[in-house]
Amino acid sequence: MSKSKKLDFSPNQYVVYPAHGVGKIVNVEEQEVAGLTLELFVVAFEKDKMTLRVPTHKAVDVGMRSLSTGDEIAHAMKILKGKAKVKRAMWSRRAQEYEQKINSGDLIAIAEVVRDLHRNDDQREQSYSERQLYEAALERLTREVAVVSSEDEGQAGSKIEDVLNSRAPAAA
Repeated sequence: MSKSKKLDFSPNQYVVYPAHGVGKIVNVEEQEVAGLTLELFVVAFEKDKMTLRVPTHKAVDVGMRSLSTGDEIAHAMKILKGKAKVKRAMWSRRAQEYEQKINSGDLIAIAEVVRDLHRNDDQREQSYSERQLYEAALERLTREVAVVSSEDEGQAGSKIEDVLNSRAPAAA
């Protein structure tokens, strides 16, 4: 087993796991699996009441990454201000693409989903599946913004909501 990519992460560090969002490494432990001793990151997702064990040598390969920088958060906010880009493809195809973007763990891709699925009060109502995808993307974005900017999720959510609402066409 190669230990080349070993400890890019350490206990008490917040990380982003693609399929689950922001979690905190609470420990590094060894566990015997099928006769092999594996070193594992123990990642806790407090909000979901879930714990994940990720082999240290596979962490980078599965897409686990450090939190975004302030610049990346600013770039994500800039994307939220942009005009929604809705493709004319069938909903099932678009939904699949949105799902892939959300599960990629890429903050910018998640911001694009939030931007594209956000509806102002005066716009048509969202379908159930559209709203589910929007809320999942918004929650991932909010959690990362909150942890990076040392705010609670309510403050981060308000900040994101303000940015989304600011792009509404102003009365001239």
